[in-house]
Parts: sequence; structure tokens; C-alpha cells
Amino acid sequence: MLRTFRPPATLRAEDLDAARRLVASDPIANVFVGARMAAAGSYATQNIIAMTEGPTLRSMCWTSANVVPIGVHESELDGYAARLRRHRRRSSSVFGLATQVLPLWERLEKHWGRPRSVRHAQPLMAATVDDLNDAVGADPRVRPAVLDELDLVVPAAAHMFTGEIGYPPYYGSDREYRRMVAALIRQGHTYVIVEGGRVIFKADIGSLAFGVGQIQGVWVEPALRGHGIAAPAMKAVAQQVLADHAGTVSLYVNDFNTAAIRTYDRVGFKQHDTFATVIL
Repeated sequence: MLRTFRPPATLRAEDLDAARRLVASDPIANVFVGARMAAAGSYATQNIIAMTEGPTLRSMCWTSANVVPIGVHESELDGYAARLRRHRRRSSSVFGLATQVLPLWERLEKHWGRPRSVRHAQPLMAATVDDLNDAVGADPRVRPAVLDELDLVVPAAAHMFTGEIGYPPYYGSDREYRRMVAALIRQGHTYVIVEGGRVIFKADIGSLAFGVGQIQGVWVEPALRGHGIAAPAMKAVAQQVLADHAGTVSLYVNDFNTAAIRTYDRVGFKQHDTFATVIL
């Protein structure tokens, strides 16, 4: 039988369930896209380009402010790159499994221009209740932030973002950024230690889908780093996420951040795969 491949195109409505199944095939790696597809509902098709073989969905890319390839085979990379060239102005990053992101970026770079940064190897780590290290005590001060603490959380969140990405999360008015931080707090997805009227530790659930809660925005006040706060605080975050939101907790971290990797290892996180991120 002749095999017919369709070039990458906007996801058809009839393929939405197949896209969900593809994303759910690796819930730890694909939780970001899973969460955003769930939030968008049927409108998720507007942010997905996919390749099909006859009636079968082969692979896809999430294409909003973040480009995330899922299930993209080497033979499909040129097709996705050709379609994605027009998305440069609306994208701030390309991220996902390194085996897909890095070869896709090789094809996009000459069209999209020099990136701010390429994080080639980011361990994608995960843990369940059984993985957590009993030898690490959970910090009892860690708790969900409340909306009255928004003015305390926003500076910590902005400081973390700027240090990680290399530019601030907003210029001029912070209205939209405050709205985003407030939304996380309202959902119970921001965890903090507050002492002396300031946040000294913060972490967020950035994505929640398929029974996986992905942690992002982990931050310790710079003056207190190296004082043994991170591991007990992360143990407490992991315990609370696992108790209240998900059966698995995950995160990814830059390979050069050896202190953070040691912390997550101590808590009980294990490497699931390797991510890469291109920051534009």
C-alpha cells in the first residue's frame, strides 16, 4: 500500500483526541503541553501543527509563545522547520526533549536568528511518594502562598525569572505579570517560606496534567543560599504537591546548576530524560 504523508499543518478537529493520546504517552515529558491543551479545550487545535500518515497522527508541535515538539522523528524535522519559520515573532522559546529540540533548532537558527541562550542538557527529573528520601526532613514553614502576600511574592518571582532567563519578566507596568502570579496563588500552586515580612523561598506548580505536577520557579533568597534551606524546602513542596495535586512531581534543571541537581538528588528526584531549551 502506498504510504501518504501530509506535511505539518494545523491540527484538524478530528485529530484532537489522537493528539491528546500522543501527549499522554509520556506524561512527565509532556505535562506542559498537556496542561495547556486541557485549558484550551477544543481551541487547542489553533496552537498545534501536526503531521499525519493517512488517518494516523504521527507527531506534533505546540506553537504558542513556546514551541514544543512531541514525537517528531528525524525524517520530519525539515517539514516542521519549514512550517515554523513564520512563527519567529510570536515565540519566546523552543523546549522539550533534547533529542527533538536540538536538531529542530539546527534547522530554524538560520531563519530565526541568534538566540539569547541554548541550554543543551537539562535533566528532567521526577519523584513519587516512594522516591522521597526519608533522611531529608521537610521544612514545616513551607505552605501555599495567600493572595494577601502578592506584593511579597512578585519581587521574588521576578528575581528568579530574571536570573534564569537573563531579562526581566516585564518592562514598565507589572500589571500582567502580577495577574499571572496572582493566578498561581489563587490555584494554590505557589509555595513559600515567609519570614520577617519577606519571601525567602518560593516554588510554583507550573503545569499540572496526567497526574503530574511540574515544579518551576524554584528560588531561595540569594543571601541565604548555601545555608541548607533548599533541600528541606523542596522536600516539603514535593510532599504537598503529591498529597494535594498529583501522583508524580517533576522538574527540569540546567546541567550547569550542580548545586540544584545535588539538592533534587538528595530529596529523591530521579532523572527521567533530558530536556533542552532555546531562549529567544
